[in-house]
Amino acid sequence: MSGLAATLPWGTAWRLARRDLSASLRGLRLLFLCLFLGVATLAAIGSLTGSITGALSDQGRELLGGDLEITMSQRTANAAERAAFAAAGKVSETVRLRAMARAVEGGESVLTELKGVDGVYPLYGALTLEGGGAMPRLADDELLIDSTMADRLALTPGSRLRYGRSDYSVRGIIAKEPDRVGEGFTLGPVAMASLAGLRRADLIQPGSMYESKYRVRTDPRAGPAVPDALIARWEKQFPSAGLEFRTRDRASPGAFRFFERMGQLLELIGLTALIIAGIGVGNGVASYLATKRPGIATLKVLGAGSRDIARIYGLQVGLVAAAAIVLGLIVGALLVPLLSALIGDLLPVRPQVGLFALPLAKAAAFGALIAFVFTLPPLARARTQAAAAIFRGVVERGQGGWKAVRWPVGLAVIAIAALAIGTARDPLFAAAVLGASMAVLLILLGIGWAIGRAAARAPRPHNPLLRLALTNLHRPGSQTPALVVALGLALTLFVTLAAIQSSLNNEIAAVVPQRAPDYFVLDVPVEQEARFEAIVNRLAPGADMNIVPTLRGTIVGYKNIRVADLEEIPDGAWFLRGERGVTYADRLPEGSDLTAGRWWPAGYSGPPLVSLDEAAAGTLGLKLGDPITISILGREIVFKLASTRKVNWDTMGFNYVMVVTPDTLASALHNVAATIAADRTDGLQRAIVDAFPSASIIPVGEVVGQITTLMKQMANAILVAASVAILAGIAVLVGAIAASRQARSYDSVIMKTLGATRRQILTAQGLEYAMLALALAAVALALGLLGAWVVIVQLFEFGWRPDWAMVLGVLGGGALLTLGIGLAGSIPLMNVRPSRALRQL
Repeated sequence: MSGLAATLPWGTAWRLARRDLSASLRGLRLLFLCLFLGVATLAAIGSLTGSITGALSDQGRELLGGDLEITMSQRTANAAERAAFAAAGKVSETVRLRAMARAVEGGESVLTELKGVDGVYPLYGALTLEGGGAMPRLADDELLIDSTMADRLALTPGSRLRYGRSDYSVRGIIAKEPDRVGEGFTLGPVAMASLAGLRRADLIQPGSMYESKYRVRTDPRAGPAVPDALIARWEKQFPSAGLEFRTRDRASPGAFRFFERMGQLLELIGLTALIIAGIGVGNGVASYLATKRPGIATLKVLGAGSRDIARIYGLQVGLVAAAAIVLGLIVGALLVPLLSALIGDLLPVRPQVGLFALPLAKAAAFGALIAFVFTLPPLARARTQAAAAIFRGVVERGQGGWKAVRWPVGLAVIAIAALAIGTARDPLFAAAVLGASMAVLLILLGIGWAIGRAAARAPRPHNPLLRLALTNLHRPGSQTPALVVALGLALTLFVTLAAIQSSLNNEIAAVVPQRAPDYFVLDVPVEQEARFEAIVNRLAPGADMNIVPTLRGTIVGYKNIRVADLEEIPDGAWFLRGERGVTYADRLPEGSDLTAGRWWPAGYSGPPLVSLDEAAAGTLGLKLGDPITISILGREIVFKLASTRKVNWDTMGFNYVMVVTPDTLASALHNVAATIAADRTDGLQRAIVDAFPSASIIPVGEVVGQITTLMKQMANAILVAASVAILAGIAVLVGAIAASRQARSYDSVIMKTLGATRRQILTAQGLEYAMLALALAAVALALGLLGAWVVIVQLFEFGWRPDWAMVLGVLGGGALLTLGIGLAGSIPLMNVRPSRALRQL
């Protein structure tokens, strides 16, 4: 063995590492499990997000229906606009509105999205019918309907359907509408007619709410930048036309933004889980090296150098870490098609199938860096400690090694942060999450140090078991900081998840207030408002009605800023994206509270004034008196900000960001909308449809059902991702217990030799964990609630409504669970024989 005095060759080190590892692979199971969980989670989340957003991007032309889309509200393009669009390429025109459809045979009515298309629709993709048929040329009295409408009204090809006062024949059932995702959110099933067929229904009246869309197919030889150049040209050519533009790159911005944001949240949850798992990795390696302490000391006594120790055990750890990362990547990649099959019907597009190199590479890089950061310190302690110190390690915790590895570990930490922030869709948010994670770890480490110091200075209790539990918190070799981090992370994650879940559930419940309306009624002609009220009062006596004028407008400028000149829409300024509802009123609307300024007097006549939602005004930095330019019906009107309001959006009534003075818009062509809440509504819907064929009736229950489904899907996605983080937190706890296994074996043997029973030993350890859990409960509650608040309020902009009883119950249950895990890890120590334990010292 004298050859050990020289540095071992890599081959020799590998043979020693392999032989030792084959006999003791179980010791590195925690390292393997933690890395595998973290890497598989990151790989699956990144790949699934990439597959969905990639499909949205790759299918952009088909989803949009063209290379470029121009949308206008409550009008069609004039001759100059049509000529400009036609000069850019092939143009397809569609008109879309909400309308009530009624089965002629059955008489039941349902709210639908009626879409009129021209003869060249669709420019990209293909519309197919059930049974494999292609898009037919529709006669003026023919319709195509989707399967939802067919099921709702029991319709088949050949059935008769009525819109307004005109009857249509169902030509076929739509199996695939190529631009369905690009059309955005709908409140009912889709029916499709020719443009002439749509006009035949006579539903478009002055003031009716409808959209005209013009899709342009540009010359493929013109290059990818053509749509953006065309938009810039038309914005200058038609500055007051109220045109909205979308390109093939952002065919469905709402869906794209939602999945990007959800992907970002889930990816950062996965990264946090991997960082937490890294602590478990460190504990696992420390525990493994503790079991190898006699062998390491023997090698050093025989002349092995620090490099030899580092090579032998570094090869072992590296091999297991590499296997965990590779297996995690494989499982993460295989989960994508499985998840796609399970949730495919809930997604707007079918996710792409294949390997996504960037998410997998990121997951592998994070796994390798985390393994490096958390395994290097225990390896450094093993290689730098003298043999005598290693033999005393059972009762004397090694502190050396940090100086030798502080620079490599520091650089690896910087690399992790740079990779996470540099590849994030929102670098500031990613930096905040990483900073918060590090702050939580530092806080918990500080608390662990403080608990140890406080326990050392505390008076000695008379109860021997309590005195022993208190001594365990500060004795040599104590794992208090590691246990505090483990318990603190586990309890914090339990609180965070409970607060997120309960807040989302309560948000869903709050969507329907105690007195929600039964119906929204849209597009009632303003001149027939009195007749509408009479019908409602006759069929639903005592009904609570709220009737408001309704128009559409786009904020095109504020202060001295043109929205079109902004490089990026400010955070939270969702109301600048396209058209929004506009109304006028003499009085402060229901569901609003005035927060600044004054409401104009009844009968006001003067310069145009506007009242704005206070959050919107704050986002734009507006003060009372500032100008706001709004395009309404193709005309730009400059309003002065007269007041701001707090809008109670959860009232399920008509809530408008913008309310203007009546004299400004009263003479414009428009309709009114109404909410109706009544104890009895029998026959009301049919009577309204008969009297006002152009009106649309929206049952509130269906709207709430769609919103509830979406929010539950979000909650489930967060639950699944956060569960991995909780598993990682539990793994950290297991690792902390394992890291102190040998020292606790020694304590157990000594105490049993002195006459202690198993029950007394377990009671002392239970008291130790209970004191730690009690000390950490308030901290975990504060940190967990803060994390949940950021997710709910800042990321998704929902209301903050946690169920405090549930949160506190989960905190208590989590404390009991972690206490049970700690005691379960101690039970095997009760069976250690004194002779065997003492021989291992």
